[in-house]
Amino acid sequence: MTKFNIDQLHTLSMVAKYGSFSAAGAQLGISQPAVSLQIRQLERQLQVKLIERVAKNMTPTAAGRILLAHREHIQAAIDAALSDMAIHSHDVVGHITLGTGATACIHLLPPILRKLKQAYPQLTVGVRTGNTDNMIRDVESNRLDMALVTLPAAGRHLYITPVLQDEFVAILGANTQPLPIQCTAKILSEYPWVAFESESNTRNLIDRWFHQAGINNVPIMELGSIEAIKEMVAAGLGFSIIPRMAVTPDLIDRGVSCYSLSPVLERTLGLALRQDKPLNKGLQRVIDSLRSLSSAPWEG
Repeated sequence: MTKFNIDQLHTLSMVAKYGSFSAAGAQLGISQPAVSLQIRQLERQLQVKLIERVAKNMTPTAAGRILLAHREHIQAAIDAALSDMAIHSHDVVGHITLGTGATACIHLLPPILRKLKQAYPQLTVGVRTGNTDNMIRDVESNRLDMALVTLPAAGRHLYITPVLQDEFVAILGANTQPLPIQCTAKILSEYPWVAFESESNTRNLIDRWFHQAGINNVPIMELGSIEAIKEMVAAGLGFSIIPRMAVTPDLIDRGVSCYSLSPVLERTLGLALRQDKPLNKGLQRVIDSLRSLSSAPWEG
């Protein structure tokens, strides 16, 4: 009887996701030869070809796709078994993987994760950053236990509930003249715009804010990192619209000015979780910590 190696199945899924042995290895923290060896061992055990090269990408074969579909059920069964065992333990233990955007990762999560670590030393919480669409897909496929995403968002068989309202503000460098306390889209359109990368939920919200004012603003830069955006603004290269949580004292100390927007622009951060996700003690503690960000009830 063939004995499945869960690590090998996980490696197969990462190769399928990233399209190469080296990229999968980088995500897993192992070498490219180690990834290749695991795939070969799995193929020898099952006596089928699981990965093939198509153009420049490594792609699952028909057999590989079927095995990956089974992997989701296998992982769910393992998670359920671990959850059942955790119920009988008095300790909060385990590993939780949380997805979120870069802004929340830098400016929102550290104090929450620090409190969790202090309260539950045997519980580890890993964090992966990405855009909302990718994180929703990873929660659906059980590659993430949960994700803190920018709403609106939707996914198959997911609970998605709001946890935090996050206000946006305009920031400008020290070499610009003072603006009204509340900035309109028309006022800001007179300055170069350093924007979030296109197609992200956050960028879409900001684009709609301009469009509702009849302004079609074209950015001079589109960056995927909020820290890079802040550096460009601090250097006097333009203005940006960012979440207020990302306006830190050191940024103000460097001469950057912060202005409220008129009309007010906010985004809602929500927690996404599979409907069939077993809620062990560790996962429940993380959910409770994120729920503490607001009084919104958990719809689970």
